[in-house]
Amino acid sequence: LRRRWNLSPEGPTRGDWTAYLLSLFIVFFSLQGPLHEISDVYLFSGHMVQHLLITLVFPPLFIRGIPPWMWTPVVRYGWVAAVGRALTRPLIAGAIGTVGLYFWHVPAAYEWAMRNHDVHIIEHISFMVTAVILWWPAYSRIPEVPRLTPGVLMVYLFLCTIPMKGLGAIITVSDYILYPFYSVQPRMFGMDPMMDQRMGGLIMWIPGGLVFWVTIGVIFFRHFYTGVVAARL
Repeated sequence: LRRRWNLSPEGPTRGDWTAYLLSLFIVFFSLQGPLHEISDVYLFSGHMVQHLLITLVFPPLFIRGIPPWMWTPVVRYGWVAAVGRALTRPLIAGAIGTVGLYFWHVPAAYEWAMRNHDVHIIEHISFMVTAVILWWPAYSRIPEVPRLTPGVLMVYLFLCTIPMKGLGAIITVSDYILYPFYSVQPRMFGMDPMMDQRMGGLIMWIPGGLVFWVTIGVIFFRHFYTGVVAARL
């Protein structure tokens, strides 16, 4: 298709292949095998690890792994690019990611997904779609739907840490079981339901926020610190 449509003289680079295949591996590792079994049957904290992988690790790799020329047949339509730009504006993208995150952690919605496999599939797909939208302003590779400038991007990512940390804190400090599904399941690693819930909240609270802070640090040193040092030299 690349040759037939004259999209690019060169195919995906090694970096493109690596990022894209890693993104698929993250999805497969998260939604199949031991982690999937633990999160779906035994531990709330395992489920939080699964959610963090598909919302914080998968999206940057997925966006980075698709060469810009592969978007050309899509964004050549002006309305598609306009919709993309609208959805990935900082306030809109952040709101979409936050609404998706909070909705599926409302106890009633969470229990619904755990007890209905089809709903659970929809939950995971919605997590991945909304997370790609949230991360697009940071990793976009196409000018039609561009990434943010470094300064604005750091502010955007900082603001994105607040909902994640807030939800993690609510779950961690809760004095009662928020998700009864796990309270009747066989226990693993000696964790009772309350300890499991608090561990899951801490996973969302600390590592979840840390991913954003690491990204902010990389942006700062790449675009600002190195520029200052170079100017002084």
